[in-house]
Amino acid sequence: MTTLCTLAFLMGKSPLELFSSGGPLMWPILLVSFVVLTVVLERTTFLLLESRRRNPALVEQIIDRVGAGDAAGALTLGRDSRDFVVRVLVHALSHRGQSRSSAFLHAANRELKRFQHGLAVLDTCITAAPLLGLLGTVTGMMNTFGALGSGDIAANASSITGGVGEALIATMCGLAIAIVALLPFNILNARVEQARHDLTDAANALELSLRAEAATPVT
Repeated sequence: MTTLCTLAFLMGKSPLELFSSGGPLMWPILLVSFVVLTVVLERTTFLLLESRRRNPALVEQIIDRVGAGDAAGALTLGRDSRDFVVRVLVHALSHRGQSRSSAFLHAANRELKRFQHGLAVLDTCITAAPLLGLLGTVTGMMNTFGALGSGDIAANASSITGGVGEALIATMCGLAIAIVALLPFNILNARVEQARHDLTDAANALELSLRAEAATPVT
């Protein structure tokens, strides 16, 4: 919706005039723009909350406790944390009697799914928006050629120009929505990769601490 308003301003039209000139396919294009806006706002809120919950110092403390042989103390430190890395570490340490690596991987995948939520929808919108615009181009040009085929070009001049305008406006709006949505899509993908990197670092640090604990001679 914001994209449509911006385009209308740049063209010197009201959003309603731009919408009506784009033909019937402007309705699904408008729906796609609402979906994009909803996903971006929801994901932005999610990332802001996750950034505030991050506690790298607590992660280091848990790793240090494990290396010192105090796994129970490490669990106590991280049990109430809302940091997603700490939650994964606590889950792995709570399953030491089973496969610790499997427990860590299970918890890490669960957390990564939270970061990936909505990306498939955004990707679909980025693909669908220009295709809908292209479909609008086809229908607009069909209207134009239909008016040309009626014989009296002068009498159908408004229909001809309207069909061309419909084709161009639908294409422009579809491309604009896809371009605008591409930036947050790439940012969200980068945040997923950063979360995966943080979890990988934590897994490596935990493994090293556990090896150090196992190598420490019992006195």
